[in-house]
Amino acid sequence: MTKRTTPMAGVVAIGSFFLLGCGATATGPDPLPEALSEPVPAPTVGLASLADSTAVLAGGCFWGVEAVFESVRGVLDVVSGYSGGTAATAHYPLVVAGVTDHAEVVQVRFDPGQISYAQILRIFFLVAHDPTQLNRQGPDIGEEYRSNIFFLNDAQHNAAAEYIEELERARTFARPIVTRLDPLEAFYPAEEEHQDFVRKNPDDPYVVRHDLPLLAKLRRTFPNLYEP
Repeated sequence: MTKRTTPMAGVVAIGSFFLLGCGATATGPDPLPEALSEPVPAPTVGLASLADSTAVLAGGCFWGVEAVFESVRGVLDVVSGYSGGTAATAHYPLVVAGVTDHAEVVQVRFDPGQISYAQILRIFFLVAHDPTQLNRQGPDIGEEYRSNIFFLNDAQHNAAAEYIEELERARTFARPIVTRLDPLEAFYPAEEEHQDFVRKNPDDPYVVRHDLPLLAKLRRTFPNLYEP
């Protein structure tokens, strides 16, 4: 059960029926744009000033990761988007075609008085995705679905690196963690149809199979932080 990252990817045959991957429709993904004359603008606020209250995380399809953090107490806002590539290629059809360096990410803005960056990391690793899957997450395959933390400053980098070491020492997972740590150069918001996707489409087959179980896991694993 895989989703191939080619321009015609997204529909996967299983026996006599089809299962849609992240972002796919019954007719396949949107065609590549004819022109990219209006690239997403780069951030105008200094990244360092956001570090105490912002995390940028990649853990597979951004729908489910976004839904998880939208249900966390102390999180103020979550936006799906792209990081790792350029403004000119921050467009969904290009990203899922595998022709950019972007990862599907979520920008999590939180209240540090209610939840810490360390707690954000715990939810990311233990609930939001499987950090041992290399360049994929479940049925979605490709570098755009990689496990990746885009740190905003040295403190975030060190916190993530130390937590990964802690998880490895404890043998929390059966396989090695493959999460990348990269400095955040820019965050580009995704198209409107990808924002709040799980909340807007709770009956979508992909959401039911892959994203709603993440919310159930969040409720079980961190009941004190779960906020529907």
